[in-house]
Amino acid sequence: MADEPLLVPASDSADLGVLQPKSAAVRSVFTGQEPDIGPIGGVRGFCRGFADESKKLWYLAGPAIFTFLCRYSLGAVTQVVVGHVGTLELAAVAVENSVIAGFSFGVMLGMGSALETLCGQAYGTGQLDLLGIYMQRSWVILLSTALLLTPVYVFAAPLLKAIGQKSDISEAAGRFALWMLPQLYAYAANFPIAKFLQAQSRMVVMAVVAAAALLLHGVLSWATVIKLGWGLPAAAVVLNASWWVIVLAQLGYILGGSCGRAWTGFTWDAFHHLWAFARLSLASAVMLWW
Repeated sequence: MADEPLLVPASDSADLGVLQPKSAAVRSVFTGQEPDIGPIGGVRGFCRGFADESKKLWYLAGPAIFTFLCRYSLGAVTQVVVGHVGTLELAAVAVENSVIAGFSFGVMLGMGSALETLCGQAYGTGQLDLLGIYMQRSWVILLSTALLLTPVYVFAAPLLKAIGQKSDISEAAGRFALWMLPQLYAYAANFPIAKFLQAQSRMVVMAVVAAAALLLHGVLSWATVIKLGWGLPAAAVVLNASWWVIVLAQLGYILGGSCGRAWTGFTWDAFHHLWAFARLSLASAVMLWW
């Protein structure tokens, strides 16, 4: 029996409902209702068209860039704070963050990128109820992937030694990697949520959550690692907590009903067509890494 398609065609007139932006000018950016740019007449016409298109682009790209910078800064702040503890601790965090967590981040981001295609198509055709189902399917796939990546964290010390890292740094990074296992599962939960919100142009929500998490992360890192002197264990706890704050805040926004028909609750449909979804996720991961 042939696999059923992941996305069922829908009428072009499907209602986008409550997910449409309230402003007509903004709504046209996301629903394709605004006509394309007409013929450019002179320098003034070019500048006007360039300004209009730039405004549309930065309405989405600005918050997206800010969100990425805030999330990247979580690890950077941890390294800066741990640098006050000692050189070995700094080396351990840097190695874990760039090698172990960096590898896992890339795999998870690639696997979650399948949602960019599916959620974008579902939103564009008005099949909003599919967005929540796709997100839940991606959770299943990414949580399974996190289980497969867990041994990388558990055996981080011997793996680092095998690639030529110094023994003392490998041991310290291995201990820190074990403490950072919750971050791996935060990745698995976060990326599907992020793609789900991106498909609906909810970038400002993500930016606000990321900024709040970064602020909290900086304060707690300074207080626990430097002020109280709790060292690497405290740095790991704060970094894990910051990522889970992002996940839970975004999830609370979704469960609170702000996404309308895109979220209709948890469903067993999330466990259907998993193999087809997994193949698409793997293909996305390969393209991203390649």
